[in-house]
Amino acid sequence: MSKEPEHLTFWDHIAEFTKRMKIVLATFLVSLFVMLVLPGNADFLGMTNSYEPLMSVLVKRIAAMTMPSNFQLLATSMSDPITLYVFAALVFAVAITLPVFAYQAYKFVDPALFQNERKMVFPFVCVVSVLFVFGAIFGFFFLVPSFIQGFVPFYNAVNAVPIFPIMDFYNTIFFTILVGGFLFTIPAFFVLLVKFNILHTKMFAKKRKWIYLGLIGAAMLVSPGATPLGDLYLFIALAAMFEISMFAAKRFEHGAGPASAPALMKFFSNKQTCRYCNTVADENLKFCPNCKKLIA
Repeated sequence: MSKEPEHLTFWDHIAEFTKRMKIVLATFLVSLFVMLVLPGNADFLGMTNSYEPLMSVLVKRIAAMTMPSNFQLLATSMSDPITLYVFAALVFAVAITLPVFAYQAYKFVDPALFQNERKMVFPFVCVVSVLFVFGAIFGFFFLVPSFIQGFVPFYNAVNAVPIFPIMDFYNTIFFTILVGGFLFTIPAFFVLLVKFNILHTKMFAKKRKWIYLGLIGAAMLVSPGATPLGDLYLFIALAAMFEISMFAAKRFEHGAGPASAPALMKFFSNKQTCRYCNTVADENLKFCPNCKKLIA
């Protein structure tokens, strides 16, 4: 008979954690084996010269979808092909394992959560995971091609041979996909900050035009080598994330009183703040004008 969560000892928690991490490790190792060894074509047993591992097929497919037609890839050292092959397999294995890790981590902390916390944590983890996947897809199909194409004019400007170092090429692709994934998770974290009264949407709504100017600068700064179309894609994505964040966050601040100030503003104000309702009041007041309680 299993023990109740409150009766578990420290070593019981360690055993539970170890059990769940073994599942994560097994998932990672199986995924890595599939990427490195499993064939990506009909030659399942690798008995003929047509045998190609799944990782080789994926790497070639990525290059065919993103590399300019007149460019070639160059291995600058003898170990580059092996390094790329293993590195790409690790990236895909980690991507496959992350959802399993998130689920096992949630199940480990789930018994310690209150019912209201459980209702908030699980949806948050699911939403962040889904947003990251959509962001990674956006990064691969929209940002990566424009970023790669952004290097072409500079090659032509200096009459350089149209060759990309193979590691730089794929590192750029994987990094851009990662940036796209994290970019799309911004609304979830923004809503969380608003829910805990750390930020208010009114702080940003009043300065929307300046924020948009900042987003234009950020899009150009993050991708200095991208094409104008790539900068436009990135700006549209940033602007969309901002507006989605504002729209979703407003649903969680209806309960805040009109005099309630976000917790972040306490660090930038020389006025006193009520410890009961977070209302910012003049220094000469002893009672909160909102909840009528003693401030000090």
